[in-house]
Amino acid sequence: MRLRDSPAVRVGVSISVATGLYGISFGALSVTSGLDFWQTMALSLLLFSGGSQFAFIGVVGGGGSGVAAMSAATLLGMRNGIYGMQLNALLRPRGWRRFASAQVTIDESAATSTGQTDPDEQRRGFWAAGIGIYVLWNVFTAVGALAGSGLGDPRQWGLDGAAVAAFLALLWPRLKGREPAAIAVVCAVATVLAVPWVPPGVPILVAAVVAAVIGAVSHGRSNEGLEPDVDPYPESNETFRGGTA
Repeated sequence: MRLRDSPAVRVGVSISVATGLYGISFGALSVTSGLDFWQTMALSLLLFSGGSQFAFIGVVGGGGSGVAAMSAATLLGMRNGIYGMQLNALLRPRGWRRFASAQVTIDESAATSTGQTDPDEQRRGFWAAGIGIYVLWNVFTAVGALAGSGLGDPRQWGLDGAAVAAFLALLWPRLKGREPAAIAVVCAVATVLAVPWVPPGVPILVAAVVAAVIGAVSHGRSNEGLEPDVDPYPESNETFRGGTA
């Protein structure tokens, strides 16, 4: 099959464009939060995890320490390790592809791959989304960083709160079920209550501890939690689960 005829590749490319463009906002917010151009690019080139990157600059922009910023980013990036275990069993990359696949394992590449039923399409979808987003995310991060350096004080534009708002916009639609939504609200309240009493960057760690405690004692249904950002073929997947595919 030619790549342009592959449904998984078409989905991967479309997701790459939509997600990559969002890198402009990250680049602009990063430099206006205090990072320089090369520090911003290092986050996108090496960390390459949108939610973790926004959390990092949110803590730094709020005056938090580097340790607090890294801790927040690490907590949010742990999901990629779970994706990696699933995709390693699914795609079985070998040699240099194992290192490359680890770098581009994110929500979108995992969802594009697991949304396919054909093994070849799973591989095509993963690499199309992963490589496409990696390239475009970094290109548009650079564009945003160069543009953002001329914006001045982020508080004049309201950008000091934009990183938090952007991350909430990414997270909230992915919550599945009432209990995860309730946990999110409880954690938000705990964060607000902690703000006056702890150093910048620590409130998000308080929220993580609260979520972990609730999760440890919770007996919610197994089908509740976080969904991937994108379900490429929702109708096809429902048909497949129903046994008619």
